Amino acid sequence: MVQEGIDTEKLSFIRIRPYYSVKNFNCGDRDLDDFILNRASAFQKHLLAVSYACTDSGTGQVLAYCSLANDRVALDNFKDKTEFNRFRKKSGFPNEKRLKSYPAVKLCRLGVDVSAKKHRIGTTILNYIKSMFVIDNKTGCRFLTVDAYLNAVPFYEKNGFRFMNSEDDDPHTRLMYFDLMDLVA
Repeated sequence: MVQEGIDTEKLSFIRIRPYYSVKNFNCGDRDLDDFILNRASAFQKHLLAVSYACTDSGTGQVLAYCSLANDRVALDNFKDKTEFNRFRKKSGFPNEKRLKSYPAVKLCRLGVDVSAKKHRIGTTILNYIKSMFVIDNKTGCRFLTVDAYLNAVPFYEKNGFRFMNSEDDDPHTRLMYFDLMDLVA
């Protein structure tokens, strides 16, 4: 159920520059809040990640944000070579035996302010990211990856992400991916 109060037609996406400062943000996760409030600009300044804020066009309030960095899908993401080869075969790569890794972008962080929950803003951000790499793919990027917190796995599954492998060693996250070719085909 969508709550009243946020007009999703009036959302703006802005790239967070090193000098940009978010003063107020609370998504309910201390680490995600700390990143956007205190560390996102430094990551941008040092070319480690680029963050984008989803704001209310009228008030300028940051309703959500995401942070992106380069990544790859490679053999070491899978429990064994057989699982990796199954993944490659299913993905239909040209010259599949020659390539040892595939270009991806990592969704490092995604947070939605508690005031904006239940408005599908998280899904809007994922669709925005997907379109960035399908419509204007500047360097070649086949996959979006995310180390999804366990409580966020259903959200990512609902948005077309799949598990990279059958099991993960990390007890707090699952490595997931979205194949951008799903949008092209």
